[in-house]
Amino acid sequence: MLAFLRKFRACLDQLLLSFCGVIIILLVAAVSWQVFSRYILNNPSTFTDEIARFMMIWLGLLGASFLFGKNGHLAITLLSDSLSPKMHAALQIVIGILVVAFAYLAMINGGIALMGRTMFQISPALRIPMGYVYGILPLSAFLICIYVVLNTIDLLFPHNDADALNTKSSGEK
Repeated sequence: MLAFLRKFRACLDQLLLSFCGVIIILLVAAVSWQVFSRYILNNPSTFTDEIARFMMIWLGLLGASFLFGKNGHLAITLLSDSLSPKMHAALQIVIGILVVAFAYLAMINGGIALMGRTMFQISPALRIPMGYVYGILPLSAFLICIYVVLNTIDLLFPHNDADALNTKSSGEK
């Protein structure tokens, strides 16, 4: 089961990184086209500013979700560094519960409500419902909740080299 969850995390990480990479490439292309059309063609593109803004929102929230999964988010560790390993684990679990509560209440419930209120609000340049843009809130919250569960499992059942060797030898049979 742990091996499956670790493979699932690796697939989720790769999917998020790939999607963020595509967004970055599209973002660079949109901004480059905006600069080219404005200064070289003297006819600025009407949609690139808006699409770049929307892609930045999606990239920021998806990147934050990925970073949360890597435990790379900003944290003040003065308290947790001074605790025993068991107390540190307990604190991490409490923090995880608080994060899930915030993600559910603010990002999932609030994001779904925001999507519902803005589904008929059309963006000026792209002519898409703004609810699609705000759809990243519940999606990223869902990803954060998945990563909280995976991080908690990793905290309770640390991955060591013996597990990796057992997984490889059992997979080869």
